[in-house]
Formats: sequence, C-alpha cells, structure tokens
Amino acid sequence: MADPRIAFIQQVIVIEHSRIFFSPLYLTLQAKIVEFLNHEPAFLSLRTANSPRAVGDAVEQILVDNFDKILGDLVKDYSAAFARRAMADLAFTDRDGFYYVVDVKTHRLDTRFNMPNLTSVERLARFYEEDSHYFVVLNVDYNIQGTRAVIEKVTFVPIEFLAWDCLTIGALGWGQIQIANSNIITILPGNSRKKWMVELCDNLFEFYPRETQKITDRLEYFRRVKQHWENKRE
Repeated sequence: MADPRIAFIQQVIVIEHSRIFFSPLYLTLQAKIVEFLNHEPAFLSLRTANSPRAVGDAVEQILVDNFDKILGDLVKDYSAAFARRAMADLAFTDRDGFYYVVDVKTHRLDTRFNMPNLTSVERLARFYEEDSHYFVVLNVDYNIQGTRAVIEKVTFVPIEFLAWDCLTIGALGWGQIQIANSNIITILPGNSRKKWMVELCDNLFEFYPRETQKITDRLEYFRRVKQHWENKRE
C-alpha cells in the first residue's frame, strides 16, 4: 500500500509548480503546436510568403484563435483580448490556478540574424511578484516552401528556462529582454526562477552603469556642439 505521506508530498510539489512546465507536458504541447500549424490550410500568398512580418502575424493569429483547443483540458480560462502593445498575445489559467501569458514569436530559419524583443524588465519583475504567474515564450521556427510555412520546431517555455547566454538587454525604457540570436536558443528545463531573476538583476547592475556612461558621453558631445554654434558668427 502506498504511503499517504509520500502522496501528499507529491501533491504539494505539483501545486507549487506548473504541471505543464515541470513535467513532459510542455514537450507534448510543443509537438502538438507543430502538428497543428503544419495541418492548417495554406494561409500565405506569393506576396506574403517572403515577408517575415506577414508570416508572423498570420501564425500568431492562428494560434490566438486556436490555442485553447491545443491546450484541451489543461485550460480553465482562456483570453486573447490584448492590445497591440500588451505584454502577451494570449493568456490562460490552468486547472491548478496558474496564470500564463504567452508571447508568440516566429523565426524564419534561413535568416542569418534575428533579435526579437521579449518583454520589459520592469513589467516582468512586477508580473513575477506572483509566484503563480508564468511569462511564456512561444517561438515558432519555420522555412518557406512556395507559399507554405513549414514549421520545423516550436519552443514553448517560461522565460526562466531561457539561459542568459542566449539573452541580452536592449536600451528601451527600463530595459528590454531580447533573444540575442534566434538561431541559438539555449533551454534549461526546470531552471529555478529565483536563480534566473537574481541573474537578471546582476545583468541590470552591469547594464545601467553602461547606459549612464553613454548618456554622460552624449551630454559632453552636445556641450561641445553648443559651444561650436555659440562661437559662430550670425
């Protein structure tokens, strides 16, 4: 007979962490997303097939319209009503009460370089004040064959599963977390959110002083520009 104490401990572990990401479920979802998108009727034209933006918009809309079906009985509540500049493209609550916002990204594999923005460091810090929240990156890698987008791989992970060696911080607002190069994404399954957020702060402690120095240099440059113009004759 199973020890009820062990069953209780296992239940607590499941409740403390997302069932989706702390089990093979997220791998199953990745495969389901690839299959779903590849079985979609053709949604591109000769004009849009060579436009990464058009392909991205089309793939995003298909996922927004159908992601609750892909999730199946994992989802309790689903929403896709987000403004253009919102933190995510879709969101859902699972049956354990965890809340996920999902940012959809697309990456054409024959491009040499791609550096997509993920989210503001300040927004993420506020969002992660709740342990039950997950900011999820859904990255779709594809190739174009004629007018079809052939989905080769999908990455569906919380941002803390992305290693810092494949991320960078861009100078926008408080700072924008970016994938440094979509051709190289390092996944750390089961990575600790605490560890990742501490690393985020350490990266910011290096990033902000560099930005301050840039501002100081720019101020000094325009002081010289002003002096030059003040000394000119009318």
